Amino acid sequence: MAKLIVEVHDACDLMPKDGQGSASPFVEVHFDEQRQRTQTKPRELNPIWNEKFSFNVNNPRDLPSKTIEVVVYNDRKGGHHKNFLGHVRISGNSVPLLSDSEAIDLQRYPLEKPLKIYAVHDGNHYPPPPTNAGSFETEATPVFQEINTNKLQAEDAIDDHEKKNKKKRKDKEVRTFHSIGTATGGPAAAAPPFVSSGFGFDTHVMKEKAPTVETRTDFARAGPPTAMHMHLPKQNPEFLLVETRPPVAARMRFRGGDKMACNYDLVEQMRFLYVSVVKAKDLPAMDVSGSLDPYVEVKLGNYKGKTKYLEKNQSPVWKQIFAFSKDRLQSNLLEVTVKDKDFVTKDDFVGRVFFDLSEVPLRVPPDSPLAPQWYRLEDKRGIKTRGEIMLAVWMGTQADESFPEAWHSDAHDISHTNLANTRSKVYFSPKLYYLRVQIIEAQDLIPSDKGRMLEVSVKVQLTRTTNPIWNDELMFVASEPFEDFIIVSVEERIAPGKDEILGKVILSVRDIPPRFETHKFPDPCWFNLFKPSLAQEEGEKKKDKFSSKILLRLCLDAGYHVLDEATHFSSDLQPSSKHLRKPSIGILELGILSARNLLPMKGKDGRTTDAYCAAKYGNKWVRTRTILNTLNPRWNEQYTWEVYDPCTVITIGVFDNCHINGSKDDSRDQRIGKVRIRLSTLETDRKYTYYYPLLVLTPSGLRKHGELHLSLRFTCTAWVNMVAQYGKPLLPKMHYVQPISVKHIDWLRHQAMQIVAARLSRAEPPLRREVVEYILDVDYHMWSLRRSKANFLRIMSLLSGITAACKWYNDICNWRNPITTCLVHVLLFILVCYPELILPTVFLYLFVVGLWNYRFRPRHPPHMDTRLSQADSAHPDELDEEFDSMRYDRLRSVAGRVQTVVGDLASQGERAQALLGWRDPRATAIFILFSLIWAVFIYVTPFQVVAVLVGLYLLRHPRFRSKMPAVPVNFFKRLPSKSDILL
Repeated sequence: MAKLIVEVHDACDLMPKDGQGSASPFVEVHFDEQRQRTQTKPRELNPIWNEKFSFNVNNPRDLPSKTIEVVVYNDRKGGHHKNFLGHVRISGNSVPLLSDSEAIDLQRYPLEKPLKIYAVHDGNHYPPPPTNAGSFETEATPVFQEINTNKLQAEDAIDDHEKKNKKKRKDKEVRTFHSIGTATGGPAAAAPPFVSSGFGFDTHVMKEKAPTVETRTDFARAGPPTAMHMHLPKQNPEFLLVETRPPVAARMRFRGGDKMACNYDLVEQMRFLYVSVVKAKDLPAMDVSGSLDPYVEVKLGNYKGKTKYLEKNQSPVWKQIFAFSKDRLQSNLLEVTVKDKDFVTKDDFVGRVFFDLSEVPLRVPPDSPLAPQWYRLEDKRGIKTRGEIMLAVWMGTQADESFPEAWHSDAHDISHTNLANTRSKVYFSPKLYYLRVQIIEAQDLIPSDKGRMLEVSVKVQLTRTTNPIWNDELMFVASEPFEDFIIVSVEERIAPGKDEILGKVILSVRDIPPRFETHKFPDPCWFNLFKPSLAQEEGEKKKDKFSSKILLRLCLDAGYHVLDEATHFSSDLQPSSKHLRKPSIGILELGILSARNLLPMKGKDGRTTDAYCAAKYGNKWVRTRTILNTLNPRWNEQYTWEVYDPCTVITIGVFDNCHINGSKDDSRDQRIGKVRIRLSTLETDRKYTYYYPLLVLTPSGLRKHGELHLSLRFTCTAWVNMVAQYGKPLLPKMHYVQPISVKHIDWLRHQAMQIVAARLSRAEPPLRREVVEYILDVDYHMWSLRRSKANFLRIMSLLSGITAACKWYNDICNWRNPITTCLVHVLLFILVCYPELILPTVFLYLFVVGLWNYRFRPRHPPHMDTRLSQADSAHPDELDEEFDSMRYDRLRSVAGRVQTVVGDLASQGERAQALLGWRDPRATAIFILFSLIWAVFIYVTPFQVVAVLVGLYLLRHPRFRSKMPAVPVNFFKRLPSKSDILL
């Protein structure tokens, strides 16, 4: 008896059915009155089953006349209620008959259900049935198209589906699907047609008029690569990372064989047809006035793009580029038409040019740009007419320099005004400086009332900036270019709440001298104070021979690093002055591949989600293009940063674009989620490809908004400098020589964040304030009961180690394990008899424990720990308090500081655990190697000599001491804690 084998591997881009942007699908396979089903995958739009079913085939010769039916359902209530998701019927004559030793590749059917179907019979090989080679479509033919079925038809299919399965019928509308031909042939290329009643290719046999066919604008849908789940305890599996193996060049070892692999080897290669419309000349007059308003229409299949129309111009210049995804090519012919804009009647036809896609050249950087050429326009009969157009048409990839500026085919319905908001861009934060103003004294002040006692105060203002004040020094944050002014005013207190300005001076920040790594401040200068009404007028010094004066010391502190992000998530620790910066030690490469199962953020507007990503590392920000109206976008964009310190963090956020349809400027892009990755936890030269869950804490609780597919690689270019970094301070020297208090650092950080957000929001297209604030964690310092509980439990987790040691000691004393107790007695006798072995034994023990822990080192990068963050168990009242910023205002400010201190204490203990935990593989390797060297040194050196050397070092003269932290302190502070995996 022969067997029919059906392997259900996975599904992609299923329809959400549970009202929350997801579904719980399972598959039923029907064959010859036999039925089997897969397991249910809860809340998964891209499920992976990997299940194999076996059906009995009584007579293999009758297999071509039978039908395999595959139905996808949404499991609503444990299988008792289900929703219909898709229905595919496969003809038996498309199933090859193979022996047990042969195999067949997976095939992807319409609805994107890859199935492997074949038949085996007692080890005998039956040749596949003959196929009609003429029924296949080549790669250039139209690929997927969606049938425009309405919701009512889908509901009728759900109700009638079971009845239709029980009886044989002849459908009134039969659609035959054809496999896509491959270049190499093989079983996949020779697959015969099969029948379906769902979605698919162009129809082959139609007894009724086919419904309207719509093109799919979401050509950038993400397909699920082969995945492997991490099994970590104590966390919801839904919130874990998923390791993948996408077909990227870096993983498939394409280096040297493909130009694409040189630059974009961390993302999947995507092909695009680029059409560059440059200009036209000698166009014929179409209007009564003797001119025309020309524009160009680029059409490929059902995709259409238009340039701007130019009024009364017979030699227009457009310089616009269109990009059509190769996966969505629907025609072999590209049509470029020049038309005359007519506001009253139909636009007039001027001329057109056709291009055969089979003759379009392939271009991949570093090839030089393709030179545009002049083409003579043709009329509708194919006769050359007056007028020429300059074009360039080529096939390229996302590595093409035209990719960011091109008008992509999925954005064909976006206006020219809003198109800029969908493009990928790179931004740079402004260079920030600390501006120090020291007020020393004033002379010759003239009070408004000579009989009243003079009560004077000084007010300093940096335009558009508020300032913190302490003692007689004021500090601001200034940014390049120095276009701001400092306003210093001397005010007299006349009455409570009423001040009068005695004099004012306005200084340009550009004229203030910088201060580097020197303890000497610039000399103070006297400045004239003028009346407010005359302070800004020129020639004031000539009008008034006498004026009040004020003595000020001003400088730009270029030796500090201006903190503009949360301390635990810093991505840049370099000083403001470029002359004081260290050389780079490596390169960070980030590939933003795709996302899946995103929530429909625009469900009320009849759309799904218009997603884009923004990433920040150092002073460089990047933004991907916006993929419109899809829950599974594919970006496949790669970016590179120079790395100056491995103990830094890169942050990637996903947002829903709310500015693509002429939205108001005050509308805000919605947050979908973000990912933080600490570079010190990454192995060098390893390719990390994972799906990262996008977790967002809302007033209603923790929610998963989808998964972000990233590929990451950290390459070290200077090993000696990178290892030396672990012994150096995190911040520049000025932070330790002349430290700024924590309170004022927080004020200055808030200032810096506001400046960066304001500057990037003025770019074109703008990187909006809500995006910058979300990535910089503006509100991370705010108090919340949930974070306080999380920090408290972090400390309790550390103390549990001491508890475990005490329990172990108690077990030794009570002889719970006699063998261990005897070994402890032997060790005690040895150490008592040879006390000089105590320290070598301790360091040798640390070395052995570090080597032992290498087997259990983390294999995956750390991510948001919901259990540690107390996010999955937070009470609704706690979340209500956390998101209500107006409740307990004063208490929140004090409790926020306490929360920060508790978190810092927990971080110190977690850094101690990380010494031997291999979270930072380089730091742990350095420590255990140091422990081995120190154990050998103490063993061969008399203990008295070691004690004298350590004592002399600790008691050394202040002249030999440095204000900089010691190397062990720097090393300890660089160890990773769990602060960066807290929500």
